[in-house]
Amino acid sequence: MNKKILVTASLLGLTSVIFGAFGAHSLKELISIESQQTFETGVRYQMYHAILLLFVGITSLINEKTKRIIYYLVVVGLLLFSGSIYVLATNTLTTFDFKTIGFITPIGGLFLITAWFLLFVHFLKNKT
Repeated sequence: MNKKILVTASLLGLTSVIFGAFGAHSLKELISIESQQTFETGVRYQMYHAILLLFVGITSLINEKTKRIIYYLVVVGLLLFSGSIYVLATNTLTTFDFKTIGFITPIGGLFLITAWFLLFVHFLKNKT
């Protein structure tokens, strides 16, 4: 599981840098400043959680069951949270109105919050 977590974390970090560069350079002329800032929020949260997964993957302070749960919460949370932010920020570039899926952004955020809460509770319960 640790290798899977670390590979995923690396991929999330890599794509976060790519999306950040894309947003800062390629989207600059295509979307509003507000949409650029929204896109950047998605990138920032993706990078934060890539770093979280790196920590989860290398630490021995978290048991395997908790690691697995945190991993899935973060991956699904990022797909819903950052993924929806990316498409909402670039909504004007397509013919499909992505605003209809805007309700999934807070659901993704809830998954991310739950991952952090689980980590918090795990450390509170940890006797070592």
